[in-house]
Amino acid sequence: MSLLGSAAMLLSFDIAPEAIEEHDRWHTHEHLPERLSIAGFLRGTRWVSTAHAPRYMVIYEVQDLQVLASEAYLERLNHPSPWTQRMMPFYQGMTRGLCSVLGSFGVGQGGSAALIRFTSEEASVVSIRQWLLEAVLPKVPQIDGLGTAHLLQGAQAAVMTNEQLIRGADRGVDSAIIITGYSGNAVADFANNLCDVEQLPKHGAIEIKSAVYSNNYSLSSVEIAKVARRQHKL
Repeated sequence: MSLLGSAAMLLSFDIAPEAIEEHDRWHTHEHLPERLSIAGFLRGTRWVSTAHAPRYMVIYEVQDLQVLASEAYLERLNHPSPWTQRMMPFYQGMTRGLCSVLGSFGVGQGGSAALIRFTSEEASVVSIRQWLLEAVLPKVPQIDGLGTAHLLQGAQAAVMTNEQLIRGADRGVDSAIIITGYSGNAVADFANNLCDVEQLPKHGAIEIKSAVYSNNYSLSSVEIAKVARRQHKL
């Protein structure tokens, strides 16, 4: 598996245009380091849209679902820093899914990514999952321009916290496919083909939304731990 844990938190959102520059500075220098210092958070990656909205996709890879309900994580959500409190009102249309990783194929992480979100007709939930995990996604690492494919499933509801109260209630995630690769065109073409009427819709997917992103910044818990050790020695 190329994702580092058995669960992930998937976010997609826009930021008010006047706050984009400050958001990226805050997210890079405070927010990601804060989150990745929580036990069980393994890697966080911010992506910026190259086609379609919303502007941002953020993926936090975590050890398991329990991490996303842990006291340490909820404590941060209920006691946001002054800078976090300043940034929350600029968030627009937040979708936030606490997801199980149903399948992850390939290794590494490409510089381009496609996010496909969808729900499934009730009668098709099992069959569409089986089709994706057995016939579609395992082939991705062998396709020119692509590298990895992941299938995520919303698994637990996020509780209301002080941080969410500031920015407004989040929408959840049902199912999501993430494709990464080294060719933005190949990633976009694969996503477009998968969303074609003869693919996902034919197998029972509805409410399909797709966007293509480029890797903007990534941070791992290993890096955070190294910094902490160096500071401790000083």
